Amino acid sequence: MAAIPIKNRLSPKAPQDTPSRILEAAERLFLQHGFAATSMRMITAEAEVNLAAVNYHFGSKDALIEAVFTRRLGPLNRQRLGHLDRLESLAEGAPLKLETIVEAFIGSAFVNEGSANDGARLFAQLLGRAYSEPSGGVRDILYNQNKEVIKRFKAALKKALPHLSAEELVWRMHFVFGSISYTQSGTDALRLVAKYELSDGSYPQTVVKRLLPFLCAGLQAPATMHAPTVLAKVS
Repeated sequence: MAAIPIKNRLSPKAPQDTPSRILEAAERLFLQHGFAATSMRMITAEAEVNLAAVNYHFGSKDALIEAVFTRRLGPLNRQRLGHLDRLESLAEGAPLKLETIVEAFIGSAFVNEGSANDGARLFAQLLGRAYSEPSGGVRDILYNQNKEVIKRFKAALKKALPHLSAEELVWRMHFVFGSISYTQSGTDALRLVAKYELSDGSYPQTVVKRLLPFLCAGLQAPATMHAPTVLAKVS
């Protein structure tokens, strides 16, 4: 997926309401500069609104950051959970196939991204950045947005992969999320390795079928030998 130009001011032919204009300006600037370095003054200038408008609709910069993620992740995660609900209903309590679980999680993100406008693809790049270099506040927002999805998919994976300990499953899910977020953030490494570019049209349609077997192979690999963890336990 080709990177989306950061500067993409709204066309006067396609007017938008003030909150949407603020949110899209914030997305572009957060991607370009990061969350901490993007000031409210920068956002108001990009959105062509005054500070009072941002305060009226969102109240604070932290609330604006949360709204940026809620607008995109809310519908995506509802779609993921709806897909998992249907699969589990059909399975009638039996473990789901690993491929169907992983596809339910990653499929919606990439299919929606491929069929949507540039804003959705820009947000995918922003999400990749948020996972790779989150601030404390962004980390909390991502946790709150994703906690129900993680809980449900973790339970489904545990049933599908009974040979893995709870700790091993957590590590493998961590690697899965890393692969997904980096893949969504762009194709720079792919271009570096392959020395060619994928067209915008082909990438979203092929990424799921290429990523799915890779993730499943890692998830279902034999359990590693137990070794004491060096990470602090998260409460």
